[in-house]
Amino acid sequence: MLPGPEADREDAELRCRVAVEELSPGGQPRRRRALRSARLSLGRNERRELLLRLQAPPGPPRCFPLRAARLFTRFAAAGRSTVRVPGPGGPPQGAVQLLLSDCPPERLRRFLRTLRLKLATAPGPGPGSTRAQLLGPRPRDFITISPVQADELRRAAATRGSESSSTRGKGTPEPPARSDPSTEAPKWPLPVKKLNLPPSKPRLSVEQAAVLRAVLQGQSVFFTGSAGTGKSYLLKRILGSLPPTGTVATASTGVAACHIGGTTLHAFAGIGSGQAPLAQCVALAQRPGVRQAWLSCQRLVIDEISMVEAELFDKLEAVARMVRQQDKPFGGIQLIICGDFLQLPPVTKGTQPPQFCFQAKSWRKCVPVTMELTEVWRQADQTFISLLQAVRLGRCSEEVTRQLRATEAHKVGCDGIVATRLCTHQDDVALTNEKQLRELPGELHCFEAMDSAPEHTRTLDAQCPASRLLQLKKGAQVMLLKNLAVSRGLVNGARGVVVGFEPQGRGLPQVRFLCGITEVIRTECWTVQNPAGQRLRRQQLPLQLAWAISIHKSQGMSLDCVEISLARVFTSGQAYVALSRARNLQGLRVLDFNPMVVRCDPRVLHFYATLRHARGLSLESPNDDEETSDQENVDPNL
Repeated sequence: MLPGPEADREDAELRCRVAVEELSPGGQPRRRRALRSARLSLGRNERRELLLRLQAPPGPPRCFPLRAARLFTRFAAAGRSTVRVPGPGGPPQGAVQLLLSDCPPERLRRFLRTLRLKLATAPGPGPGSTRAQLLGPRPRDFITISPVQADELRRAAATRGSESSSTRGKGTPEPPARSDPSTEAPKWPLPVKKLNLPPSKPRLSVEQAAVLRAVLQGQSVFFTGSAGTGKSYLLKRILGSLPPTGTVATASTGVAACHIGGTTLHAFAGIGSGQAPLAQCVALAQRPGVRQAWLSCQRLVIDEISMVEAELFDKLEAVARMVRQQDKPFGGIQLIICGDFLQLPPVTKGTQPPQFCFQAKSWRKCVPVTMELTEVWRQADQTFISLLQAVRLGRCSEEVTRQLRATEAHKVGCDGIVATRLCTHQDDVALTNEKQLRELPGELHCFEAMDSAPEHTRTLDAQCPASRLLQLKKGAQVMLLKNLAVSRGLVNGARGVVVGFEPQGRGLPQVRFLCGITEVIRTECWTVQNPAGQRLRRQQLPLQLAWAISIHKSQGMSLDCVEISLARVFTSGQAYVALSRARNLQGLRVLDFNPMVVRCDPRVLHFYATLRHARGLSLESPNDDEETSDQENVDPNL
């Protein structure tokens, strides 16, 4: 979770709720003890046996042998898992089952991964006979397990490889020779269950680790950064490092909320649009279901904060204090806020300019810690990064203009894959995709989503990126909506073209992607929350038509080949969001570029200048010069 040796040590420890169940010989629970706060540690005793130690003061610690443990990890992503170990005297005395809950999902994943690797490569000596265990002294020492070593990873991979090769053989492999029963250690009837846990995730950068550390220390934090600096990735890691109970994930838009498995900020707050007077908003939040959500919330995550108005933020802060009856900022709730105010601003009606969240009266007292990510991950070309940084700050020098106008001649896309058009308005997107699909020859294939609660289809439609009905033809331009195989280039935003359909079953589409891979796309699952906190699931193919998408819905995506017409840009930051979706300058084509569409809000510039001045940094782009053409373009509507 954190870089360095500390993370390796933490992989062998876990704090969570534990229910200890003693099972009868038939496997039925006969005694149960619930522990609201417990600490689990992996270690070894003086005999080098692999042990799990359970500590829950004021009682003494208990150690369980793990050599014959079974792990149940189906709900690990929700912070729950089960470890079943044999009883102290073997099977006749039954087994013990540890039900883990309210675990930080990321910590649980790493803990289970360490346990799995140690069981596979260094489980320690087998148990002696029952007589020897009863007559011999009880092992006393407990030494925390060593971090996973590179050779253990290699041995585990080799073991998996040998298992898969043996199962692929035509004949049945010979059973191993039986050893002498008098010398063979007795075996438990519960074999170690083979796990298919995801591999270890990349370590966080120093900047990202600092943000995570502040969050885990209980501080209210706003972290920001330009497009491509890993804000969404870090936010998911933060959510995986916090206990699910008391943690509420929200975002300003439904699509952004779906990306983090949460709900919209408005849906959680339960105050409608937030336009009503404060007294009415408090009354709405006092409804039983909504009030309970406010009372049980300990940590509130808000993504895409740039689209939340200052007035709404102040109302939410007042509602939180009144409903929770606490005078602390935001009613004592820890805030974890993410976004970039230089991207899309709040959507407002009328001619009044939007008021950003940092202009809210309660902002400073609610968010005392502000941190900025500066390392760009999406783009590797420093020239393109510098160009985007200039556009982000509303600067459009002659060199930036020349570079962007030169992209009009780019031949983006290849092998039947054409560039995706980013549009400023959603109606243009629908018309373009419908027209292009209609003009394709061939049979139309329809794929309907399976929703867990059909009565909440409207909520799923609003928050889930996958549509209820997906219509495809051979030759349709499509885009992936989920990470399927990052190492192979099958990531959220990857572009492809439908090259055929399977003849059997549902006739699943075969898609050739720009990275050169042709893949049969199968159903994936999305989870969102409704206002009552109920989790809703949608199963659908992770594809959408990609002749065109809106700039708003492209936030958070990395696109392989993009075509942009900025003629209808209507707000500050919109041009920057569109341009920063591209992975590189070669995959970008800008039509009819006008430097005046590159503009940003001077209030936001001042906010970031103040932020960076406090840290001793500059807002200058590395390649900016001091010519007058480099001055910021401010939004003419302000």
